[in-house]
Amino acid sequence: METKILLIEDDSDICELIAIYLRMEGFCLDIAISAEQGLSLFRQSAYDLLISDIMLPGMDGIQLVELIRSQSDIPIIFLTSKKTPEDVIAGLHIGADDYVTKPFEPEVLVARIKSGLRRFRSLRGATIDCGTGTDTWTDGRLTIHKNRLEVFVDNLPVTLAAKELQLLLHLLEHPKQVFKVSQLYERIWGLNGMSDERTVMVHIHNLRKKIEKDPAAPAYILTIRGFGYKFGIEK
Repeated sequence: METKILLIEDDSDICELIAIYLRMEGFCLDIAISAEQGLSLFRQSAYDLLISDIMLPGMDGIQLVELIRSQSDIPIIFLTSKKTPEDVIAGLHIGADDYVTKPFEPEVLVARIKSGLRRFRSLRGATIDCGTGTDTWTDGRLTIHKNRLEVFVDNLPVTLAAKELQLLLHLLEHPKQVFKVSQLYERIWGLNGMSDERTVMVHIHNLRKKIEKDPAAPAYILTIRGFGYKFGIEK
């Protein structure tokens, strides 16, 4: 089945470069030069992954991704020259799965695309067994239906981005095991040697806001200072 990718980028040279590399890999690529055009294409077709610049004419990439993320959990990669920590954090906060800064190596972008697709597909086909003998983990407040990929807090459904859900399921699958940030990046983003601490930390922050009663004093996703993170409650 053909993999369809949507690229939203107003620099024609970058579009041409990305098109060459992605089509060499066998991907089907559609290109939009504005957020409005990209949103129109997104609503007309089923895409497997989205790549977007942030600085676009008219609506910017942040606004675009906010709209798309409210409708879909498709993997999203920002490709942009905005590279300050604040820019990266803002992009990840609104639902992007990964963040690639310009100038970039096309091979690195291809690797991140493949990783994003692989992890997203494996999540959709996931069957997680945490040793409970059941599909459901709960402590009464937080409920995780592992095979249905559904999360509830106080019986209300919680919408998690794909990477947030992957992080939660991975930590849940290994209760009380401490993972370094680099290990989480490698296991969830699937890119050895390309660890980006900001990416992991922002996704953990977003996840805590959605599932913790007090994100400043988390009960589920615990920080082990100097080491990393673990799922802190056994069931």
